[in-house]
Amino acid sequence: MSINASRWVAFGHPVSKVGARRVATVAFAAQGASVAAVYTTVPAITERLKLAPLLTTALMVAVALMAGGGSFLGLAAIRRAGPVATMRGAMLTAVAALVLLGWAPGQAAVTCAYLLFGLAVGALDVGVNTRAAEIERAYGRSVFGSFYMAWSVGGVVAALLTAGAARLEWPVAGSLTLQAGIVLLLAVCMRTHALPAPQGSPDAVAQLSLGRRLWVRLMPFGLVLLVVYVVESSVSAWSAVYLRQTLAASLTVAPLAYAAYQAGTVMGRAGADRLVQRLGAVAVVRAAALLAAGALAALAAAPGWPFAVLAAGAVGLGASVLAPLCLASAARLRPTASEAVLARLNLFNYIGVITGGAVSGLLGSTGHFRLAYALPAALAVLLLAAARHFTQPSSSARTEGLAQKL
Repeated sequence: MSINASRWVAFGHPVSKVGARRVATVAFAAQGASVAAVYTTVPAITERLKLAPLLTTALMVAVALMAGGGSFLGLAAIRRAGPVATMRGAMLTAVAALVLLGWAPGQAAVTCAYLLFGLAVGALDVGVNTRAAEIERAYGRSVFGSFYMAWSVGGVVAALLTAGAARLEWPVAGSLTLQAGIVLLLAVCMRTHALPAPQGSPDAVAQLSLGRRLWVRLMPFGLVLLVVYVVESSVSAWSAVYLRQTLAASLTVAPLAYAAYQAGTVMGRAGADRLVQRLGAVAVVRAAALLAAGALAALAAAPGWPFAVLAAGAVGLGASVLAPLCLASAARLRPTASEAVLARLNLFNYIGVITGGAVSGLLGSTGHFRLAYALPAALAVLLLAAARHFTQPSSSARTEGLAQKL
């Protein structure tokens, strides 16, 4: 047991890889649920408050911009209070944003709610990914996929809750309050479990300058993450609106494309870690990129909402493994400063979200939603060139994880 771990035990935090993994899984699920709750209620909130299409697009872009700022606030919070406290605080902030979003009486209040949510989800994002990188390092094998599977499960549940509430003709305030209560419950249940610290002084890590060379090594992962989140944003933020406006689906049916997308990611991420161990990260990334590209093309050409729902599920299946493998590989570039690396990598995440959300929203507001899914299909093919940069935990890391287990 390391000196750092012993100190945690002294403060009442037992060393437990299993417990730490369980807590991180809960946080990922809460993040997925809160994001789904926001995106799947966009059509209902737009209609209730009579928001102009361009304003809705601007609000989705603003969420991504605030999330970028929230990522660096989360980095500061991690260095001061640790990733678990950061995750808990961000989840509580997201709860407040969801309640305000549901009960917002007008445009000013709903704008504040979306901005607050963006700040919260950005801080939560860097918190959960930093903790996931620490846990994967402790295990010495690929476990990132299982965390993102929990994220997707949370998204599926939240999307189905939105659809069910619409079916029961609940007001959007009731639906979002219910989902905020679920996230609140998950936040309250979180506990802190210590993990062995990586080699290097914590003080030195805090002072570490990542340098220009690391930025160069981050670029392939950043470009992959950018494309992934262009796809993610196009499907997550706008699939419900696409079904509603272009394919004439009801408010009950509109959230199902998001639910199918997240269900596809659950299936993909459930087997991601095993596939990486068996086939290697490079082969998995290439196959996933090809599947995502084909499914996006099918979504763009969908003749009706049932076909679109199936295509969205296939997009999720293909895109599901790209983000977790990208983040895990990037975190291994500098294990002693993974939180700083991931915070910087998240910039590409939010650029992708902004680009995908803005372009899809603008195309949708002018009646060209199909083009909003055809363009990301072409971008997904470009991921094949970046696949060779993906890595797996080294044999030394696996040996270290086995030694800790024994």
